[in-house]
Amino acid sequence: MPKPKRNSFFVILILGLLSAIGPFSIDMYLPGFPDIARSMSTTIAKVTLSLSSFFIGISVGQFIYGPLLDRFGRKNPLYIGLSIYVIASACCIFVRDVESLIVLRFFQAIGGCAGMVASRALVRDLFDVSENAKVFSLLMLVIGVSPIIAPTLGGTISSTVGWRYIFAVLTTITAFILIAVHFALPEGRQPNKDLSLKPAPIIAGFWAVAREPRFYTYALTGAIASAGLYAYIAGSPYVFMELFHVTERQYGWIFAIIAMGLIGSSQLNSVLLRTYKSEQIIRVALFLQVATGLALLIGTLLGLLGLFSTIFLIFLFLCCQGCVFPNSSALSLAPFAHNAGTASALMGGIQMCIGALTSASVGWLSNQTAVPMSGVMAACAVSALTILLLGRKIIRYQAVAS
Repeated sequence: MPKPKRNSFFVILILGLLSAIGPFSIDMYLPGFPDIARSMSTTIAKVTLSLSSFFIGISVGQFIYGPLLDRFGRKNPLYIGLSIYVIASACCIFVRDVESLIVLRFFQAIGGCAGMVASRALVRDLFDVSENAKVFSLLMLVIGVSPIIAPTLGGTISSTVGWRYIFAVLTTITAFILIAVHFALPEGRQPNKDLSLKPAPIIAGFWAVAREPRFYTYALTGAIASAGLYAYIAGSPYVFMELFHVTERQYGWIFAIIAMGLIGSSQLNSVLLRTYKSEQIIRVALFLQVATGLALLIGTLLGLLGLFSTIFLIFLFLCCQGCVFPNSSALSLAPFAHNAGTASALMGGIQMCIGALTSASVGWLSNQTAVPMSGVMAACAVSALTILLLGRKIIRYQAVAS
């Protein structure tokens, strides 16, 4: 497969936009939760279920697209997925009850996750393995723009013309991404016509990926660490707008400021990769994330944290995540050249399944405090570090045994 050179900037930009569809779809409508709840005569907790259904849709969809991307190539499944997203987003504009919104958000996720799976597979297709971690860091730069622009834009739209226009903007943006995919994105690895789409071979393909120690170690580490981010996303509207009484627009700015930590650290990761290995960076980042998560939880339990100290600790927590994601993604996909679509789908599916559970658990544990959010964030960091340390022992043992 030829490697992009002169057009690398545009390729990475499009891959970043595809990866950002999911985060943008989440971040942009978060400030509209109170407005959505009022317009549908329901509660914010019920509206939050549309976030959980979105996570479930992404989880399910990625397992579908993985084999399709390996069987039919990268772009044809992308066309189908992005078209589903555009239609579902357009329907969200006219929805009248929260139950319909929950269902439509599921189908919106089913369509949008095609971009997330395909973008990771195309990184493996189009760039050398040694460059993958750096490319994922660059993707984080594009993805990171989402939590800076999206909540601020969503808060402004919701407070001025209403939350329904948020979905009109999402529909328009994704339509333009679909056009860019068609005209400017390379095909990537060619279709594998020998790949069967029957259930048994598909399951066997996923199992072949899942039993690779390097995959399950780094995929689970990255997924559980990322789940702390999803816990923050699910809990932050209530914590900031209900407990700290910030406005929708102020919440958008807070979300954007915190997201700058994610962007900055992901770019710092590119610099660190010149000197250190991905394995070294991810280990240190997780130790720091555990310390920050525990400080956030203990401070919340003891009532020591105010608005600004809470923002600061969450900022630090996401700084660590900016170094965990690109390295865990690159290390997870490194062993797979011919079935990168399946590996990408399994990695993303695991991430979103855990993300859906953690985001839902924040709602289930709701007790009118910030403890559910901070507790789940801390638990995710501790669990991710534990899995990394145990998994590294298994990888070393396998290397010695072979």
